[in-house]
Amino acid sequence: MTVTYSSKVANATFFGFHRLLLKWKGSIYKLLYREFIVFATLYTAISVLYRYTLSNSRSQKRFFEKLSIYCDKYAEQIPVTFVLGFYVTLVVNRWWNQFVNLPWPDRLMFLISSCVQGRDEYGRLLRRTLMRYVNLTSLLIFRSVSTAVYKRFPTMDHVVG
Repeated sequence: MTVTYSSKVANATFFGFHRLLLKWKGSIYKLLYREFIVFATLYTAISVLYRYTLSNSRSQKRFFEKLSIYCDKYAEQIPVTFVLGFYVTLVVNRWWNQFVNLPWPDRLMFLISSCVQGRDEYGRLLRRTLMRYVNLTSLLIFRSVSTAVYKRFPTMDHVVG
């Protein structure tokens, strides 16, 4: 399930960002908190076992160390860096696709200036009017995403002005 928080992310401050993470219904924290609690509990239990329970006998500590080296040898077979590389690639590609899909009025301006012919007053006014509509559309899109643009143009009267 996709949960959108674009209006809350745009208004988030640097020190208030942790509150935003806790509000997320589709958060990575909500997905992984159970596994993290189990991992932290098991790690603490094994650490307490090794430090306090096995401290009486040297042979038990050596057996535990050999067991941990054996497990570490087989844990290296899981390519964590390989999986992490896929994850980073996924995140960067998602960010790049969002950046590429931003509406840039320049591209459309070049297309309009090449397609709308005429050096007379009508062609000039038509190109200008079309670019005003493109700029208005960009303003309305950025107004719904960016807090700074929304503060600059809070109402439609400000947009008209």
